Amino acid sequence: MDVKQRMDELMAQIAYHSNRYYNEDNPEISDYEYDLLMRELKELEQTHPDLSSEDSPTKKVGGTAKRQAGVLVRHNVPMLSLLDVFSKEEVLKFVEEMQEQLEDPEFVVEYKIDGLSMSLRYEDGALQLAETRGDGINFGEDVTENAKAISDVKQNLNDKLPYLEVRGEVYMKNEDFASVNERQELLGKKAFSNPRNCAAGTLRQLDASITKERKLSMFVFNIQQVRGMTFQTHTEGYAFLKKQGIPVIDDYRICKTGEEVWEAIEAIGAGRGGLSYDIDGAVVKLNRYSDREQVGATSKAPRWAIAYKYPPEEKESVVREIELSVGRTGRITPTATFDPIRLCGTSVSRATLHNQDFINELDLGIGDTVVVYKSGEIIPKIRQVKKEKRPKEWARFQIPDVCPACGEKTVKDSDTADTKCVNPGCPAQLTRNMIHFVGRNAMDIKGFGAVYIEDLIQKGYIGSAADIYDLKEHRDALIEEGIIGKEKNTDKLLHAIEASKGNDAYRLLTGLGIPNVGQAAAKSILRTFRNFDALMDASMERLQEVDDIGEVSADCIRRFFDREDNRRLMQRFKEAGLNLECLEQEREDLRFSGKTFVITGTLSSMDRKEAAARIEAFGGKVTGSVSGKTDYLLAGERAGSKLAKAQSLGVTVLSEEDFKKMTEA
Repeated sequence: MDVKQRMDELMAQIAYHSNRYYNEDNPEISDYEYDLLMRELKELEQTHPDLSSEDSPTKKVGGTAKRQAGVLVRHNVPMLSLLDVFSKEEVLKFVEEMQEQLEDPEFVVEYKIDGLSMSLRYEDGALQLAETRGDGINFGEDVTENAKAISDVKQNLNDKLPYLEVRGEVYMKNEDFASVNERQELLGKKAFSNPRNCAAGTLRQLDASITKERKLSMFVFNIQQVRGMTFQTHTEGYAFLKKQGIPVIDDYRICKTGEEVWEAIEAIGAGRGGLSYDIDGAVVKLNRYSDREQVGATSKAPRWAIAYKYPPEEKESVVREIELSVGRTGRITPTATFDPIRLCGTSVSRATLHNQDFINELDLGIGDTVVVYKSGEIIPKIRQVKKEKRPKEWARFQIPDVCPACGEKTVKDSDTADTKCVNPGCPAQLTRNMIHFVGRNAMDIKGFGAVYIEDLIQKGYIGSAADIYDLKEHRDALIEEGIIGKEKNTDKLLHAIEASKGNDAYRLLTGLGIPNVGQAAAKSILRTFRNFDALMDASMERLQEVDDIGEVSADCIRRFFDREDNRRLMQRFKEAGLNLECLEQEREDLRFSGKTFVITGTLSSMDRKEAAARIEAFGGKVTGSVSGKTDYLLAGERAGSKLAKAQSLGVTVLSEEDFKKMTEA
């Protein structure tokens, strides 16, 4: 491959991974691997300047400005990136260059927090605007409402300066990140890959309450612009910010020589394992603002600062055991335990193996010597197996086909390669299953939040869904313990539980959590069988006569109702007074039988739920995505990508008027 081809290849790879990092908040490679690609391209451009492109990612600052969280705003001060360096030699060269240009310069060495950059603008001491970096030069996103939900963001300063703009890093503490991912798992949603991605996605949320719930944090690392006061140095500015109650970077160090700077970088690296948040390097910057003005900046980065990136630390260890844990979604996670080693200042002895595909790719078994590393993240990972050190008695590890928590057969998820326990009665999944049972798409018990469920399970009040309907027997104890709240809140929830007994039977079927039986399938099943007695005794053949119920779904239903404990559960529901009958009248007009609809855009005379109800009343089915199986797309105002896809597939597109005519009596 010639130089030009390699440069083009690097540009394409960097553009792809930059978009994943900055715009999608979902990187595929580590920061270190990305930095190596960028560094190789820079070196080729320096060696072959005639082949350098104006569109090169080395000449750009970051991502694009998006409109997720708010309108685009123009930067008052460009939010530039820093020049990355990777060796002691490069650090000393930077210090020497500054010493040659300036008289006795001072350097500040501080943590490089792994998060999302944000600037705050204050006028007369009050927060007026918060903005993301966006493209770094011209525009960012207005995220003011979300910023106000971050406890570290000071909304009113003690000193009412005419104007102050500061820049900082929004991040997540590791403890808060773990809590968010635990909740994601409880709700059956995808977990975030690392704290930085979670912080970035959260800051761009349209709902500021989500930002508050996820507990973002912020450090300020620079004063961008100020009127009404002057500062001689960066550290003087930090002292002022601290007086205002604004958190600044912890444990910064003032240095005079190259060796002092390098010692500070090494000290930060040695201590990073003890921090409550992730850092991905150390920043070296000039302390005096007059020095910064003198050396200036390029179009992409200031000349007065650099970012040192720590290389990934890795060591060998021997795998002694592979443990299996069952998550609240039924996902079985294998974890390797190995002889303790020290990485980034902390002792580690465990690393996740994700799934069977990951184990197969590593070709890993108990007794193997593995290379464990950390790369700008707190979580250790296994990079490779040293096969030349493999013991004679060896076998690749295979996740068993039975659940370690309940002993039921497991299945492999074709979409994610995860091994899952699909037994709704699995004790490891109780919390998640109960959240699903009371949720909006199932029994829809208003006010029954995840926190209440967790507390009720922990204190022994709930061991199955049927126990929910016995809570009224414990009213006085619940009030006394304050699990749900005082008398008013407790009675309100107990009333909502009682009211749910009258729900249509499809909601109960949905709430049982039978694999492949969502709300739409539950409706079709109960319309066919009319009650649970008929459904529980239905044959595989009879089940498959229901629209969209194939062999796999029918098998899941049959296996569920063949279990004696599930039949006892249904008997308890019956004794508690839950409705087990389909309340919807049997249809006579099935004009949409066998037809699949998708609804998109804003409808003027009805909401989407009403439109969906009309379709289902005539025997049709409503799905969320357009495919080759879609018969009609009902398109309201501001229909977007679904309309374009429907047109490309030749799907019939209906206006609201068309739909009204089709559903007239």
